[in-house]
Amino acid sequence: MKKIYLDNAATTPLYPEVIESMMSVLQNNFGNPSSTHSFGRTAKNLLETSRKSIAKQLHIQAAELIFTANATEATNLILQGAVQDLGIKRIITSKIEHHATLHTIQHLHKTNNIEVTFIDILPTGEIDYLHLAKLLHEVKPTLVSLMHVNNEIGTILDVERVGKLCIAAKALFHCDTVQSIGKIDLNLHELPIDFAVATAHKFHGPKGIGFAYIKKGLTIQPMIYGGEQEKGLRAGTEAVHQVVGMAKALDLSIDNLEANKKTILDLQSYCLSKLRTLFPNLKVNGNNTLYNILNVMLPIDASKSSMLLFALDMKGIAVSRGSACQSGSIKPSHVLAEFLTLEEQKFPNLRISFSHFNTREEIDFFIEVLKEI
Repeated sequence: MKKIYLDNAATTPLYPEVIESMMSVLQNNFGNPSSTHSFGRTAKNLLETSRKSIAKQLHIQAAELIFTANATEATNLILQGAVQDLGIKRIITSKIEHHATLHTIQHLHKTNNIEVTFIDILPTGEIDYLHLAKLLHEVKPTLVSLMHVNNEIGTILDVERVGKLCIAAKALFHCDTVQSIGKIDLNLHELPIDFAVATAHKFHGPKGIGFAYIKKGLTIQPMIYGGEQEKGLRAGTEAVHQVVGMAKALDLSIDNLEANKKTILDLQSYCLSKLRTLFPNLKVNGNNTLYNILNVMLPIDASKSSMLLFALDMKGIAVSRGSACQSGSIKPSHVLAEFLTLEEQKFPNLRISFSHFNTREEIDFFIEVLKEI
């Protein structure tokens, strides 16, 4: 059966060059980077060369990068550290964040009595910047936690605007850049961001590896204790092959950014045109969205909503309702629930997310299957 992958916001296929680089490390450089002999020194060199490569692509210092297993771990490290070590008493966020952020904040509210304030969401799926400015007028030790690109609807945060508001209010700014790193050329040194997180599998790298960006001058304590790896902030032997794979994936993503973006924009535009021909009353969820994510509400019988993904899957087509972390849930998307009406939420909503590996022929097949359904 022909298989078509249109769920690239959940994870992405690996670049062949990434697999080759990782296999080379696994086969030839198995040393522990903490060992002082030649095997260890070779592994340590690969680790630090990769760190410098990633830092160069993001225009930051290598010392500002801490390798983690994923962005969820990086988010926990940063948010818990901000509360426990930087004196944060209030966190301002939104209800359309990833659950890695929302559930961590909820935990901090319960365990540390942290005040949690939510920014209003506009009908476009974007945050209300005026409401954020109003919230920041109240002076207290605050951290603002907002994602750069929403993982379900693709709305893009005005990072500059939020960062300047935070600076004026002397608040810290944590930005979930999981969906933007590798798809937007970011200069984290120039952006008014204090913390950022990423994970390699969102930009055609391996799963099980990500990083936390912690701006120079901010000091937090580790969540995991043990050895002195990662400046003492993340104990445990580093997964050198995964770090090398992540660095290679980011290099390829940034070096080919414009070409890949052009390909994906063409696919997204083509898909939306075909969908609108098939469903004239189709609604696109979200405004000012990243080029690789298309979230649509289909004007078809609401009773078909629960079976639509299953029917597509049976034809070998992978799309989603929203976050992969919730794909098995029968609950409506917590993101869409913030700006769609109850009636609109009953209709089938699809998140179609593209990569440069997709083709127009795959889109044609996807549309034909939708017609059958």
